[in-house]
Amino acid sequence: MIIVTGAAGQLGTDVVRELEKRNIPHIGIDIADVDITDEVEIKNYFIEINGKYDIQSVIHCAAYTAVDKAEDEPELCYKVNVVGTENIVKLCQEIGAEMIYISTDYVFDGKGDVPYEIDSPKIPISVYGKSKLAGEKVVIESLEKYYIVRISWVFGITGNNFVKTMLKLSETRDEINVVADQIGSPTYTVDLAKLLCDMIFSEKYGEYHATNEGFCSWAEFATEIMQINNANVADNSKNYDVKICKINPISTEEYPTKAVRPKNSRLSKSSLDENGFTRLPTWQDALERFINQLDNM
Repeated sequence: MIIVTGAAGQLGTDVVRELEKRNIPHIGIDIADVDITDEVEIKNYFIEINGKYDIQSVIHCAAYTAVDKAEDEPELCYKVNVVGTENIVKLCQEIGAEMIYISTDYVFDGKGDVPYEIDSPKIPISVYGKSKLAGEKVVIESLEKYYIVRISWVFGITGNNFVKTMLKLSETRDEINVVADQIGSPTYTVDLAKLLCDMIFSEKYGEYHATNEGFCSWAEFATEIMQINNANVADNSKNYDVKICKINPISTEEYPTKAVRPKNSRLSKSSLDENGFTRLPTWQDALERFINQLDNM
């Protein structure tokens, strides 16, 4: 039996769907089912489930991910990302289960322009990044059978994300200013879920970076969103006079945020290659499939 935490979230939703497609026994849990930050509650839940089904793996997708809000409520951020992870880790220890911990590019400081390797220095520059690194350390120091998977710029059908925001803004605006000096890789939850489900049975434990292939700036990402969406609208309506929303590239300094964002979010995928895992498709391919998914809803 595989337990998926954060099953109602952006990534957890697609992990559960992928497990269903593969007919792999699983249970998805979210805050409505059990509070992972409550040690007694989560322990009792696990004991009950393990007694019935024998938990072999946990894919830990649950997390506090409101990056800017975390600067104002660090205690809650740490409670979810560190204490919650500690509670899950303790239970994995007790029952001998393996664990996938989902982490982030925010554990790095974002300097330079070289892709980060899995063993690059971890110097987070935000509360969120520090909390996720603390969660990583709990996993590494306490478990032998673990996978740490760092991702970035996530988008999926559930919840809010950059793609949905851009599409919504384009409905009422002719121009949008988007940061052009932060470089990284988008990650489509459908593609990532497939990799995680492959990984969980591999016993190739360790640290990984897993994003869709290729690098871009947020402004380039936004431009591609508009181009794909405009093409779809034109094709569906046969009206080739589609309003085009212009993307204006700006600097990070021109778009201040409460939490400092890493300018370099490039992640090396060498660990995937070395362990025989297939890299995710290009971010452009993933984006087109996602927008088509939205159009067909």
